[in-house]
Amino acid sequence: MEKIDKYPIYVEPFHVDFTGRIFMGVLGNHLLNAAGNHSQRRGWGIGALNETQHTWVLSRLSIEMEEMPRQYEHIEVKTWVESVMKLFTNRNFAVLRPDGTPYGYARSIWAMIDLDTRRPCDLLSLYDGDILNYIVSEEENICPIEGHGRFRFKDAELARTIDTYYSDVDINGHINSIKYIEHILDLFPRQQFEQGIRRFEIAYKAESYMGDKLSFYIQSVSDKETDIEVRKNVGHEDKPQGEVVCQAKVKFN
Repeated sequence: MEKIDKYPIYVEPFHVDFTGRIFMGVLGNHLLNAAGNHSQRRGWGIGALNETQHTWVLSRLSIEMEEMPRQYEHIEVKTWVESVMKLFTNRNFAVLRPDGTPYGYARSIWAMIDLDTRRPCDLLSLYDGDILNYIVSEEENICPIEGHGRFRFKDAELARTIDTYYSDVDINGHINSIKYIEHILDLFPRQQFEQGIRRFEIAYKAESYMGDKLSFYIQSVSDKETDIEVRKNVGHEDKPQGEVVCQAKVKFN
């Protein structure tokens, strides 16, 4: 079986924002669907893993786009596994035009957890290390964007606190990875989206669940770059500062 898959996508009008470009959250969903389908075809999909009480959890995602696809355009998402370590695997993506030229690229890091303990699993010991058969090295297929950065928060200010509901929850029972992206981007004014998003990166730190309150803290890096930290249940008697569930960076053009 080929190690790299490509998935065709048609950009529907109801999947674009007021500029006519695809929502970052919708693009993120396409990337995660491509990852899921790629894993499923090789016996590492959620359906098979759930039978042994395992599932994939997204740890980090960085998307960098030269241009966001527009409505009615046909695009392809290409995905492959770049490396596998004991507790994490690196998966890359390319978002391509019909002629094969890139709109942009993405990098992601995934962990597999035990559904009972919620603890990470040793990827190299599962299924006799079968996952190693699907690695495509950087030399074989290049993903030219930078890796995942680090976040340092010193002067972050509270921007918004929201409740979480049914539509925020995914099949794993926690707040959906993409929902965080959508809520984070809702913090910014309309005019910034008129220029388009250049890069979005997010690091997931802890799970949150339906009914948790999410507080969003922002820290300006420059006119075009902002860091965001999301904490859950700030003010709770056990953890008055809340618990960090994810951190993100948004760069506009």
